[in-house]
Amino acid sequence: MAEHPTATRGPDLRHGPGRLLVTLYGVFTVGAASRSLYQLSTRFDEAPLAYVLSAVAALVYAFITVCLVRGGEGARRVALVACAAELTGVLVVGTWTLADPSAFPDATVWSDYGLGYLFLPLVLPVTGLLWLRRSGGPAAA
Repeated sequence: MAEHPTATRGPDLRHGPGRLLVTLYGVFTVGAASRSLYQLSTRFDEAPLAYVLSAVAALVYAFITVCLVRGGEGARRVALVACAAELTGVLVVGTWTLADPSAFPDATVWSDYGLGYLFLPLVLPVTGLLWLRRSGGPAAA
């Protein structure tokens, strides 16, 4: 019996949600990296925690983008773990920024659950997790 094509290749990034997901992660990688590099190099002393957390967000976005583009079952599994870690980061930092605003003199990408980015930092990992679980692996066949 032949396996379902996505069981061996991983999620289809050529069409629909896959293409949009890769595009959004790519845009967030560039945006978060640019912002954090500028802030770290010019204003580090103003809000070091916020700027380092934005750099971490950029690294997470870049890692997920690479996993999605690379494809394959192994990369899909790693992307699932990375999306779960990203969601955890958004929830922890989002809650922290609301509970102790004085710890963050400037916003991070994940502050207030991504309010400064129309909550996309919160929606993106949830969407990624749902899409990756639905679109790949033997269970989806």
